Amino acid sequence: MASTLPSRRRFLALSALTALSAPLAAACGADDSDGEPAADGKVTFAWWNIATTEPGKSLFPRIASAYMAAHPDITIETTSLENEAFKSKLTATTASGKLPDVFQTWGGGVLRQQVDAGLVEDLTDALGWSSELTPVSLQAYQVEGRTYAVPYDIGMVGFWYNKKLFAEAGITAPPVTWAEFLDVVRKLKAAGVTPIALAGKEKWPGHYYWAYLAMRVAGLPALQRAATTGDFTGPGFVRAGTHLKELVDLQPFQTAFLGAGYGSPGGQAATMGNGKAAMELMGQWAPSVQQDAGAGLGADLGFFPFPTVDGGAGRATEVFGGGNGFALRKGAPKEALDFLRFFVLDNQSKLLASGGYLPVVKGAERRLTDATKKVVADSLVKATGFQLFLDQAYPPAVGQEVNDSVADLIAGKKTPEQVTRSITEAAKGA
Repeated sequence: MASTLPSRRRFLALSALTALSAPLAAACGADDSDGEPAADGKVTFAWWNIATTEPGKSLFPRIASAYMAAHPDITIETTSLENEAFKSKLTATTASGKLPDVFQTWGGGVLRQQVDAGLVEDLTDALGWSSELTPVSLQAYQVEGRTYAVPYDIGMVGFWYNKKLFAEAGITAPPVTWAEFLDVVRKLKAAGVTPIALAGKEKWPGHYYWAYLAMRVAGLPALQRAATTGDFTGPGFVRAGTHLKELVDLQPFQTAFLGAGYGSPGGQAATMGNGKAAMELMGQWAPSVQQDAGAGLGADLGFFPFPTVDGGAGRATEVFGGGNGFALRKGAPKEALDFLRFFVLDNQSKLLASGGYLPVVKGAERRLTDATKKVVADSLVKATGFQLFLDQAYPPAVGQEVNDSVADLIAGKKTPEQVTRSITEAAKGA
C-alpha cells in the first residue's frame, strides 16, 4: 500500500521526522533508555500494545515486520499484554518514571497525568500529517490544545445482539428505552436464553453499564461537572446505580459470570460468539473478539445503541466509548513516530479489512463493508455528544474506583448510594 500513497503525504511524513529529530535525538542520548541509537546507526525501540486477541494478535506483528523489512537498521521489540495486565504494568512503569518508547493509550486523565509528569512526548508540531486524521479520533489525546498520541482506532460502546435468539424469544425489534430493555431481558429468560454475557472478573466491562446509565439519567454535563468538582453523589448518579440494580436483580448474566474473563476461553466474548448469550455491551472490537474466542455469529450479529431512560437528561445520540492510540515516551527515537505514521496511514486498509478496528483516517469509512461496522460508524458520525471511558477519562485512582465500585454493585456488595460515595471519596483524594 505504501507505494500508492500521495506524494503530499510522504512530504508531510518526512517533514514530521525532521521536526522531531532534534529534540528526540537529544533526549535519547541523555540516558540508557531503550531506543538509544547505537554507534553503528542501528536503532531499537520498545513497543507495548494490547494485541493479545485477533485480529491484532496476527496483524500487529505483520505490520512491525513489514516496517523492519523496509528499514533494516531498525529493530522493534514488541510486548503484547492483555488489557488489565497492560494497565498494571504501565502503572508501575509510570511510577518509576520510565515508560516504553511506544505504548498503548486511551487518552483522557491517565495520559494527562503522564503528560503532567513530563513523561510523554508532545507530538503537536511533529505530527504534520494530523490533518489526515478525523478530529474525533484525536480528541482523547489532546491536553490543553496539544496532541500527545496517535490514534489507530475509534468507536463506541453499544449492545451487540444475537438476532436468532431474539427471534426465538419473540422479540421483533431492539429496545429503545431502558424499560423496554428490561422487558427484553425478561422475555429472553422466559425463553430459556441467557440474556447477557459479562466478564465480571475484569471489572471494566461492567463499568460500561453504570457509565451509560449516568449519561442517560444525569446527562453529559453532569459527568463533566463531576470530573471537575469530584462530587458523584448527585441524584442522577444514584439513580444510575438504581437502574443497574434493576437489571442485576433479574439475574441476566451467564452462570459464574463473576469469575469470567473477557477474551479468555469460556469468557464474555466466547459466550456471545458461541451463541450462548443474546447480548453483550461492548465496543467496536466485539465482533472480532467474539470470532477469535468463539465461533462468531456472522449474519446473526446485530447492534443497537444503549437505550434512553424515561425522564433522563441524556439522549440516544450521546455516545460512550473511545479509541485506541499510541503515545511516545519523552525522548523516544524519531523512528518511533515514523513507525506510527506507517502503522496508521500506510496500513489503514489492513486495519479496516481485519474487522477489528474503525477508521481514523478521513474518508476511510467509505471502505467499510461490514453492515454492523457501518452502523457503529454512522452512529459516531451522527453523535451529538461523546464521553470517553470513565476509567480513562478520570485520573487512574478515580477510574479504578469506578470499576471496583460498579463491580461490587453488580456482585451485590454495594448499594447505589455507596457506589457514588466511594467514587466521590476517590475523586476528592485524587
